[in-house]
Amino acid sequence: MPRAMAPPPSGEFSIRLTKSFNQTPTEKIEIIGEPNRSATIKVTNHEGAQNQTIIAKEGTIPADDVKELLSLVRPLEGLPTNPDEDVYGLDTRLTLVTFEVQWDNGEEIEGAEAPTNPTEENKQTFKDVVDSIHALARQKAKNRTS
Repeated sequence: MPRAMAPPPSGEFSIRLTKSFNQTPTEKIEIIGEPNRSATIKVTNHEGAQNQTIIAKEGTIPADDVKELLSLVRPLEGLPTNPDEDVYGLDTRLTLVTFEVQWDNGEEIEGAEAPTNPTEENKQTFKDVVDSIHALARQKAKNRTS
């Protein structure tokens, strides 16, 4: 049965990208914030034998970039999702919880297309969003200092 995702409280949003669709993650990128304000980005890489070495980075995304990011993820709403299969072929799970969009390519979401194979256009849209999130992570997240 499809799961209905509730919008976050008070306009807060979160975007979580996990490298590895259904295995132990090797990378996590999480962006949390509110529209029209700057947001926090956290990147965690798991490296080495059995992913035991953890490298964490964090940073701030300016409000203009947040606005652009939120408009970029909007087209994902309603795209096919599948809890059992990586239908986009990037070994990446993407979870969006904004006031307007609640979507997760690894969940059966109410309102999304039934678990089907996405079109090439759907796959390109997904890839563009994933690439943009990775670019933001490279540009904005810096090594933590202890």
